[in-house]
Amino acid sequence: MIILLTIVVIIAIAIFAFLKQPKFGKLPAGDRLARIENSPNYKNGSFTNLSHTPQMTGEGGFLKIMKDMFTAKNRRPVDSIPSVKTDLLNLSPDKDILVWFGHSSYFMQIDGKRFLVDPVFCGNASPFSFMIKSFKGTDIYTPADIPEIDYLIITHDHWDHLDYKTVTELKPKIRKVITGLGTGAHLESWGYNPAIIIESDWYDRVDLGAGFSIEATPARHFSGRGTKPNQSLWASFVLQTPATRIFIGGDGGYDKHFAEIGEKFGGFDLAILENGQYNTSWKYIHMMLNEVLQAAKDLKAKRLFPVHSSKFALANHSWDTPLKTITEKNKIDKQTLVTPIIGEMVFIKDTTRIFTEWWVGLK
Repeated sequence: MIILLTIVVIIAIAIFAFLKQPKFGKLPAGDRLARIENSPNYKNGSFTNLSHTPQMTGEGGFLKIMKDMFTAKNRRPVDSIPSVKTDLLNLSPDKDILVWFGHSSYFMQIDGKRFLVDPVFCGNASPFSFMIKSFKGTDIYTPADIPEIDYLIITHDHWDHLDYKTVTELKPKIRKVITGLGTGAHLESWGYNPAIIIESDWYDRVDLGAGFSIEATPARHFSGRGTKPNQSLWASFVLQTPATRIFIGGDGGYDKHFAEIGEKFGGFDLAILENGQYNTSWKYIHMMLNEVLQAAKDLKAKRLFPVHSSKFALANHSWDTPLKTITEKNKIDKQTLVTPIIGEMVFIKDTTRIFTEWWVGLK
């Protein structure tokens, strides 16, 4: 009994020490917590979704999910994912472009301003460096390749969207951070000046000047990096530039908020929506493939950029199923799809370009 208790204590101490590592961030406290507690979206000690949103549906249970993960075929590609390296450091300021880094990370330069969304350049999407490794060919960019950024946008604090190593290395290049309520606690604990962090509740609008604004909008998801979930707010964002309106979707399941946002803002030139890492067991917090095109319709989007795929295997579907399925379904819907390879320049105001189906033929 003494030996067993000793083992339990040692394990408990090891877990406690592990969770104290800087990469887990900090929970909100002080004035930040006081502001959170005044949010209509914070109830009974945690943030909530607009609709009832169980993280797991109970379809199959945890053991089935784990079995499927280990038995599913083609979750990771055998071939290297194609990519091209655009020189962002010497980019002409008059170019309005988007460059995708795989999964949900991308760079945008619009009307002279530079935005970086959910950058993850560390090679994995987990607190353990040996877990959820990125696909071969997807890690051609590092923080050293990123120029000075006017606005770093963090949609929520999950490991595949907020990476400690990446954002700490980027810190000298970041002028302002825009994120949801509470997420600033992580960044401040990592050395970010709180004066440059803008934390927003849903439908808080921030005027950035010179015809730019950004407004946090709802998403149907959750948050958390440690043992206490939903202490920071997950969000989508509406980015308005002098000539373009972009929906930055972040993560989240389908719900009525897409139509409400589309109605409120009158449509979008480009909607960036998650398309991948889905499962019926968590269908309320990640969109199923048949819902992505509908969400784009609800948003009244002229073009759809499907992301959240092609870099990390976080679900049990084949790595290329999200892109194969959306292009097949789109033969009926006729939505204008944006599907670049990693690192390729997408000219934001060019609405005529037809992208290749680069995933076809890869194993």
